[in-house]
Amino acid sequence: MQNLPIAIIGGGLSGLYAAFLLEQRGIDYILLEARDRLGGRIAVAKSSVDQNASRQSVDNEKSNDGFDLGPSWFWPEYQPQLISLIEKLNLPRFAQFEDGDMMVERTANELPVRTQGYQSSPPSMRLVGGMAALIDALYARLNPTRIITGQIVKRVIKTDHYIDIESECSAEQMTAGQITTYHAQHVLLALPPRLAASNIKFEPDLPQPLITEWQETATWMAPHAKYVAVYESPFWRNQELSGSARSAIGPLTEIHDASLVEGNGALFGFFGVPAHVRQSVSEMELKAHCRAQLVRLFGAQAETPTAEYLKDWAQDSLTATPADASGSGQHAVAPNAKPNIGAWQNCLTGSASEWSDAFPGYIAGAIDAAHKAVQGLDLGLSDELSSSASLPNRIVDE
Repeated sequence: MQNLPIAIIGGGLSGLYAAFLLEQRGIDYILLEARDRLGGRIAVAKSSVDQNASRQSVDNEKSNDGFDLGPSWFWPEYQPQLISLIEKLNLPRFAQFEDGDMMVERTANELPVRTQGYQSSPPSMRLVGGMAALIDALYARLNPTRIITGQIVKRVIKTDHYIDIESECSAEQMTAGQITTYHAQHVLLALPPRLAASNIKFEPDLPQPLITEWQETATWMAPHAKYVAVYESPFWRNQELSGSARSAIGPLTEIHDASLVEGNGALFGFFGVPAHVRQSVSEMELKAHCRAQLVRLFGAQAETPTAEYLKDWAQDSLTATPADASGSGQHAVAPNAKPNIGAWQNCLTGSASEWSDAFPGYIAGAIDAAHKAVQGLDLGLSDELSSSASLPNRIVDE
């Protein structure tokens, strides 16, 4: 492998956007992704396409039925960099449905109560086709020969002339276990700080205070799990219900309408059950408990979804570490993105969402962190997508 200017470790939104910015400037790179798909924590279930198809093969314009298993929402008023990119990519969007009343479960001894719903301000927005539409659109504009999936980076070694990146082919690859070495002048870490500190061996060692800081930075979504139930239509709207619910009983503590713009209705919920408890119960049993809860809240029609999906991010080793299982689930404060002493100065930069000061953990944070990381390479990038926006006073989790 030739000695390239940039190696990007991670093929989620941050990594793909960094690649997008580099290609706009004619700068060569290699992107290594451990999964056999792109998108990272952005993942959708698409009922109209082969569930085994790779993310790269999905034509979003022909398949607009994305049900998000990861982040779902964005807020244009507060996230100008992100909305600028969405508009540049011509991605259609729509407002989260919130019209009507919501349901509340307070105790197991009381029936759920119907109460006045609320409208988010600013409104939460979704992409047609789910957040994977953003991944698909970026990938379509990149050189596919520079993006390699199924590559688990094990070691990053600083030499006198370049940086060696040693990666192992994942179990899904025909060459599983094979080690490949790539050479680069600068490395962008487009994966969560805690994951980078835990899973990659840096030689020489990174400064200990920096490694400690990365290890203590919680990975957004890592303790969480989401359940999605798909129906032929959003039947709850006929009862003037928004599809939103809050529950002190569970297993889902927060529920929202996840319906498509047209066609299938859907409900999704965040689990309030701790990760270690979820792992002691089968997926089939968890889904049964979720269906029973939706019946309590929205009636008998909720008993028979046409499809249901469950994604437990705490069991995803390419997202979560053991330290994340007991996390609070809150967005972390961004750590330092660069070593400021030692051999790794000026050749290693963290660029995943957790490294964003403005939006740590959010979709917008992936754009912000990647932009700043590439801009910091001093490669003549313009500031056209820069933003000094901060988080709104009240913003719900993605």
